[in-house]
Amino acid sequence: MSNTVADTAPPVRATAPRSGAPRGEKRAPSWRGYLYVLPALAFYVLFAVLPMLHTVYLSFFDWDGVTVASWVGLGNYREVLADPDLRGAVLNALTLVVFFSWLPIVLGMVMVGLLARHPRRGMTAFRLLFFVPQVVPLVAVGITWRWMYGSDGVVNQALRAVGLDTVTRAWLGDADFALIAVGLVGTWAMSGLCMVLFFSGVQKVDPNLYEAARIDGAGPVREFRTVTLPALRGEVAVALTVTTVAALASFDIVYVTTDGGPAGNTNVPGLLVYRLAFTQNEVGLAAAVATVLAAMILFLVFTITRLVKPE
Repeated sequence: MSNTVADTAPPVRATAPRSGAPRGEKRAPSWRGYLYVLPALAFYVLFAVLPMLHTVYLSFFDWDGVTVASWVGLGNYREVLADPDLRGAVLNALTLVVFFSWLPIVLGMVMVGLLARHPRRGMTAFRLLFFVPQVVPLVAVGITWRWMYGSDGVVNQALRAVGLDTVTRAWLGDADFALIAVGLVGTWAMSGLCMVLFFSGVQKVDPNLYEAARIDGAGPVREFRTVTLPALRGEVAVALTVTTVAALASFDIVYVTTDGGPAGNTNVPGLLVYRLAFTQNEVGLAAAVATVLAAMILFLVFTITRLVKPE
């Protein structure tokens, strides 16, 4: 006989996994997950949300930080929007976005394109070396670069060594180059973060995609454009968000290297907030500047998130 037990047995029907609750009965919501995040949420509300709301509240008062505050409504905001120093500081911060964000992302992409598909010995040490600026306090970074940018610093010594004596100058004291010099410090500090992010992202790419692209005749540039770049969309969004916020909220590097000079050419909103609150005793006005800066950062971060949203 050709019929067997397997041939005559009725087909096994796929069944849905047991959920623990009778079919048709709605499960009660579990609050256990909320209990896990409650400590972090309480910490965040206490030390981030409440101070932020208090800053917005102070922005409606004329207050020197000591005497009784007086209500001025939107007066501080009108003064902020009419202040040419603030408009110049915002423009400087937007210029720093190019150096703190765009250049590091481009450099990170170039490094990943050159090294990720052809790993060489010592890659771990290479990544560690580039990531060092992220673990060094920005104040120490600023002090080091202030010395390097000096008249007899390493930068000018290197230029003299290659015969470019006419180019040398006190970079941080030159009104035309001070902002660029500060921006390049940010480029150095942020490039390592972008590179490490992109290296981590490219490691999750299926090697078969690269193999298929090569079989299809793709060269290194097309391989990077069609395989690597789409795979790094999420990492680019993270890098763009982090570095843009760092540029707009920059304070440490600018304060240590130039203190806003020369002639206010490197002023940034964060530095103005510090001066208004702690040296000019205009706490309400400083709170208004901080609120405008926070709103601008939130708007840009929301825009970046929408434009570079991973598929």
